[in-house]
Amino acid sequence: MFMSQPWPTPSPRVRDLLRQGAEIALNPRAEWIEDLHAAALSGSRMRAVAEDPVLREGVRRTNLANLLHWASANAQHPGRRVAPYIGPEALENSRDLVRRGLDAGALDSYRTGQNAAWRRWMEICFDLTTDPAELHELLDVSSRSISAFLDDTVAAISEQMDAERHELVRGTHAERRAAVALLLEGAPITRARAEAQLGYPLTGSHTAAVVWTSEHASMDQLESAAEQFARTSEAPRRLTVVAGAGTLWVWLPIARAPRSATYLAAYPEIRVAAGRPGRDLDGFRRSHLDALTTQRMLARLTSPQQYARYEDVQLVALLTADPAQADEFVTDTLGDLEHADPEILDVVRAYVREQCNTSRTAERLYSHRNTVIRRLARADELLPRPLAENLVAVAAALDLLKWRQAKG
Repeated sequence: MFMSQPWPTPSPRVRDLLRQGAEIALNPRAEWIEDLHAAALSGSRMRAVAEDPVLREGVRRTNLANLLHWASANAQHPGRRVAPYIGPEALENSRDLVRRGLDAGALDSYRTGQNAAWRRWMEICFDLTTDPAELHELLDVSSRSISAFLDDTVAAISEQMDAERHELVRGTHAERRAAVALLLEGAPITRARAEAQLGYPLTGSHTAAVVWTSEHASMDQLESAAEQFARTSEAPRRLTVVAGAGTLWVWLPIARAPRSATYLAAYPEIRVAAGRPGRDLDGFRRSHLDALTTQRMLARLTSPQQYARYEDVQLVALLTADPAQADEFVTDTLGDLEHADPEILDVVRAYVREQCNTSRTAERLYSHRNTVIRRLARADELLPRPLAENLVAVAAALDLLKWRQAKG
């Protein structure tokens, strides 16, 4: 522990040099601070922090606070071991890191920032004395002091993060998860009590989503994907419940889920299933159940699609309750069209959406009308029955095929 380790006392001259240098460091130049921030956020493990404006700003505040704490301690008591800094900036930053699902690896900023701070401190030291013996002792004492300070601070902040994570998982989060379970079960829990435990209003619109991974994505990646889902939806807040090691349940106070989720390209192992929007408590429940249905459908079909909305897959979800029967339905309905070129399948899908109007189909696909007619004729050759005689079934089979096959 910090207080139990012996600490050597520098010579009086070096103590005086330390005090002088610390007084200079208490008024750092702007370029020093920017170098410190840039270094602290440059590590490969800091990418998630650097890309999040809230976390990034928290690291910047903590960096400056650490620097000023160390300098102030040496200005007052030069050469003494500096107590770890666990002030409000550091505690707030640690809480934000945990809430984003990040672990102590996010404290790399302390180490990478140390290198930049050390370079600036050496400049100060070389300006303070040219005596080789004094300089040697000053640099040795400084290196030991800075390293010990950061070691002790990282250890203290790690303990705070562990405590915050414990509270999140076993305390406040447990209450949140219990409140959600009661709401989903329709159990008698008052709206006021549920809102207090959830920190989320239950009136108005709700759109639920399941954010999950069956691969090796970390909890911080899941949390980041959930945050991106909320931002894309322009939601003012979100409710998140950890439903398992690789699953988050999310609710947003919005009346419509986004049609696409291009941001998921940055998270290849993560998927998002969104429910239909609903209102008040019934909508809170139903939207979540819709999201679960959508998730199960994607899993049943081993679909490569990363994002799906219930309103886009409702029919497919019903058709695929029995996967074997669904496969049989596709084969019987589409025949050889099932294995046709994607261009032909796209034309048939667009033709159905445009209510069998070839001109609008051509406009939708940015194609020539004759090309559309030619591909529709080819589709009729491949289908067991002409498209006009079996339009609804073909449309349903093609929709199902879209969700189970590789992306085109």
